[in-house]
Amino acid sequence: MASRPSLFTAFLLFICTALFLIASTSSSQNVTLSLYYETLCPYCADFIVNHLVKVFDRGLISIVNLRLIPWGNAFIQPNGSFVCQHGTNECFLNAIEACTVTIYPDAVRHFRFIHCVEKMSLENKMNEWVNCFGMSGLGKAPIDCYTSGYGEVLERKYAAETSQLNPAHRFVPWVVVNNQPLREDFENFVSYICKAYRGTKIPEACKSLPLESNSSQKENHINSVCYVDQTSNLTSSAPAIN
Repeated sequence: MASRPSLFTAFLLFICTALFLIASTSSSQNVTLSLYYETLCPYCADFIVNHLVKVFDRGLISIVNLRLIPWGNAFIQPNGSFVCQHGTNECFLNAIEACTVTIYPDAVRHFRFIHCVEKMSLENKMNEWVNCFGMSGLGKAPIDCYTSGYGEVLERKYAAETSQLNPAHRFVPWVVVNNQPLREDFENFVSYICKAYRGTKIPEACKSLPLESNSSQKENHINSVCYVDQTSNLTSSAPAIN
């Protein structure tokens, strides 16, 4: 009789181990999609609100590790202070979104908030950005993260990561799929994800999608970006954020 529990326990351990290995294999086959962006670049906002949101359609997110890196074309001055392309408000929101990603690591949750903020930006309602916490069902912990100084720590980490991109980013939004920069073809990210996926659980989003990117779109969107060397004329007119 004593052998039965031990056999049953061994059987359970075998099943749990098998399930863990299957889950780990499935996760390791996921495609990593990284978006390097800045919060007040209108082209980044448009991409997030009208294009990147497709990553949650027809099961695509099931094969994607989504990474959002809010630093963009900012840089660190010799005295250690940040300079953002669209002014101090952008530095603030970059840190708020960095804190949100860290505090709410589930992509669905933090993307809902970021989507809301970027939609506010497109609609020129940035003075209402704080409402996105309630609208997305999140608490205001990211504000505490910012005021504690941890938001700056996260931004320095993102600054280092962005500076190490190879090839270096030339503009934002800068989209990278499994370490491959999509350059001007960033709006075709779904095709690149489906082509890069090596697993067997093909989502609906990939089943009817042509895997060849449309090269003509590269030309059409070549100017719909915020360039690294572009001097922003929005700094002095950036909306006040309360």
